[in-house]
Amino acid sequence: MDLKQLEYFVHVAELGSFTRAASFLSIAQPALSRQVRALEVELRQSLFERNGRGVTLTEAGTRLLAHGRGILQQVERARLDMEDHRGAATGRLVLALPPSVSRTLTTPLVASFRARFPKATLSVVEGLSTYVLEWLAIGRVDCAVVYNVAPSAAIDLVPVLDEQLYLVSAREKGGKLIGPPVTLAEVAEHELVIPSLPHSIRMLLETALANEGRKARVSLEVESIPAILDLVQQGQAHAVLALNAIRASGHENRFAVRPIRRPKMTTTLWIATSAQRHRGPLIDQSIDLVKELLLKLWS
Repeated sequence: MDLKQLEYFVHVAELGSFTRAASFLSIAQPALSRQVRALEVELRQSLFERNGRGVTLTEAGTRLLAHGRGILQQVERARLDMEDHRGAATGRLVLALPPSVSRTLTTPLVASFRARFPKATLSVVEGLSTYVLEWLAIGRVDCAVVYNVAPSAAIDLVPVLDEQLYLVSAREKGGKLIGPPVTLAEVAEHELVIPSLPHSIRMLLETALANEGRKARVSLEVESIPAILDLVQQGQAHAVLALNAIRASGHENRFAVRPIRRPKMTTTLWIATSAQRHRGPLIDQSIDLVKELLLKLWS
């Protein structure tokens, strides 16, 4: 049984689609299909049932998935054990970042990573914290920067920093970037453009307002931070964001922000890795690099 074919099969099974698996693996979909078909021919059993929405596992496919995950994890543990013995930071690191963090961190991270780990490669993907935790669980990413994560036995968390949250508005002529504090009760009086659940800031705000016996006045639900800022700038509504999101936009002179106090609202930034997968030198040393850059850039 070819390990590469087994790896391809596992990715298709976990992502539920040849198209998504081909994109993730950076190979052509016909080539991926041929490899999986060759595995089916070797085993003389169909592994997938195709439908309009993707693929589902047959009974034989379900049984092979359990074996395949175990085999690939054993191979990965063997490889990482050999790397540990050499103490070498080599291989490929897949890092997931929230969109607001990616805009600021990606460029300096790529430069620092190449300088510090010349024999390693880096892949950066973007996603909301809820989704990247799922990617960690299935092995799609090796580590992730996430906001406001609940502790879990399946995830190892390294705290990095707390970010103050602000009420963001369009700046009036002659106004300043940072204005006087605003209470949570005052935030509840403003029409907001905000990401939908389960975005971490939305969940944090909803919980804090519920504790005060209030509800958010959500005017629009928008997932994109740049789009949210465009709407705020046009005076369509207000937003609740960290200051880094404003500075990363490159247009902070167009906004006025007020820190939310009474109670103070902060969002915590963490670096997350899977507790169920072995961490080699590259992951351990990359965590230190990411934390170092975050603290430097966010200070």
